[in-house]
Amino acid sequence: MKLGKRIYNDEGIVLLSEQVVLNSHLIKRISQLGISYVYIQDPLTEDLEFPAVLREETRIRAMKEIKEEFSILSSGKMKNKYPYLGKKFTGVMELILEDISSQPSVMIMMTGMHTMDHTLYEHSLNVCINSLILGKALGYDHSKLMEIGLGAMLHDIGKTQIPPHILQKPGKLTHEEYEIVKNHTLYGFKLLKDEPGIPLLSAHCALQHHERMDGQGYPQGLKGSDIHEYAKLLALTDSYDAMTTNRVYQNALLPHQAVEMLFAGTGTLYDQHILEVFRDYVAIYPVGLTVELITGDTAVVVRIHPQAPHRPVVRVIKDSEGRQLHAPYDLDLMEHLSVMITGVGGEAVMMTSEVPQFT
Repeated sequence: MKLGKRIYNDEGIVLLSEQVVLNSHLIKRISQLGISYVYIQDPLTEDLEFPAVLREETRIRAMKEIKEEFSILSSGKMKNKYPYLGKKFTGVMELILEDISSQPSVMIMMTGMHTMDHTLYEHSLNVCINSLILGKALGYDHSKLMEIGLGAMLHDIGKTQIPPHILQKPGKLTHEEYEIVKNHTLYGFKLLKDEPGIPLLSAHCALQHHERMDGQGYPQGLKGSDIHEYAKLLALTDSYDAMTTNRVYQNALLPHQAVEMLFAGTGTLYDQHILEVFRDYVAIYPVGLTVELITGDTAVVVRIHPQAPHRPVVRVIKDSEGRQLHAPYDLDLMEHLSVMITGVGGEAVMMTSEVPQFT
């Protein structure tokens, strides 16, 4: 197998380039780095284009700024010169917004092609990107997008104040450890609320992103309308990225699985209206994903309909007996409504009622 797309680390450095032959050693190393999937070159799908939400230079700069500032806060070496968080992150946010706004139909995509050596940094950027896409879909103007974008990028900044041995613990947290981790919402608000250049509503994103509709969230146990809309939005994008990212205590879910789990929390954990809009902007079957159809055929997703991401165009490559087709063909599921996706990567598409909680 030859790699079809580059793999980067969190600083934007290329670890593996296209055309590299994947042997058992490289595959093991990729897995150890926390990368949940890779693209493989295949003559049947070599014409596919894989859309990227951000330009690579924008992603690299954003990751650099997040890593630098979060590392300073983690080390306890606070700067005396202000403003610094607002000044740095506002410039990055403008670049991210420019990239997102330049695309007519941007969608929430899988982002596991970067290493997870620094999950907090990558998670912060992913949640920021997805929150901006969702905010744009909800009709937010530029001012509101800046507020939610900054709030999303910095929503977990309070975790820089949590002891690393607790934050990175591979097993289940004790009750005492969980209570310590929950304090990251309060720490984040304290770090941001008086920061010049950071809107107060952005600081409230850090404070409220773990509040839940039924009042079972933290730190204040707010319910329904008492939770700010930005925090309701962040509850979704934060949980979604946690579900679709490899972590020390869980394997990543595919987008369609994560969306199903989010819907299991409709009305109790998550706002129904925001969740319904979110669903329509998630590429639940990303380009390049292998799927099984109700006909028994195997296909690869080749194009996504922005207006109906659950009904993509697929390329049928194997028949119901598992035999490779001599002449693969494209099938538009928007035109063939009786054909449904029933499995992904050998696993059935099914509903679940279990909703995990994330810190």
